Amino acid sequence: MWQERLAQLVTTCHWIGAKGWAPATGGNMSIRQDAGWCWLSESGRDKGSLTSEDFLQVDIATNQAPSGRKPSAETGLHTLVYRLFPEANVVLHVHTVNATVLSRIEKGPALNISGYEMQKTLTGQQSHLNTVPIAIFDNDQDIDALAKRIEQHAEQTPLKYGFLLRGHGLTCWGKDVAEARRQLEGLEFLFECEMQRRLYERD
Repeated sequence: MWQERLAQLVTTCHWIGAKGWAPATGGNMSIRQDAGWCWLSESGRDKGSLTSEDFLQVDIATNQAPSGRKPSAETGLHTLVYRLFPEANVVLHVHTVNATVLSRIEKGPALNISGYEMQKTLTGQQSHLNTVPIAIFDNDQDIDALAKRIEQHAEQTPLKYGFLLRGHGLTCWGKDVAEARRQLEGLEFLFECEMQRRLYERD
């Protein structure tokens, strides 16, 4: 099962790379193997040309890779998602321009999206009239500390779909590769719309 999911993830990584959403080896992707393990892209790899050999098995509880190879710098964010959300089986972390810039323009703790029909690309959303909050966290090179802040936030305010790191990018997830990919594409479309709306309103 997880081997098939990994093959699908490799295809999705090529799609992400072709869109320019993980430039210059940025970004990282993973799948859950089971309750204790996940497979995470190796640090420094071009996401547009990944193969299944570029993914490392990682212990969800300890963030350690038994192979001794170096997993992504954001390993702790992937394992956090798997611990917080048992239904999550795929995590995608990208560095799109829209997500990165919006996370700096928006000074509050969340980017609130409302009024767009494409909100219905997000699981559970039925109407453009709903408000979809995407939490924003200040970036931190100390991933353990960052993960702790996100976990504390999630204990008080449920996280849905994903979160933004200020000046960094988007992390989102899904129950399978198809859902994670759909929500990534939907969020990126919504972010682009929001960027354009704010530009026009400023003028």
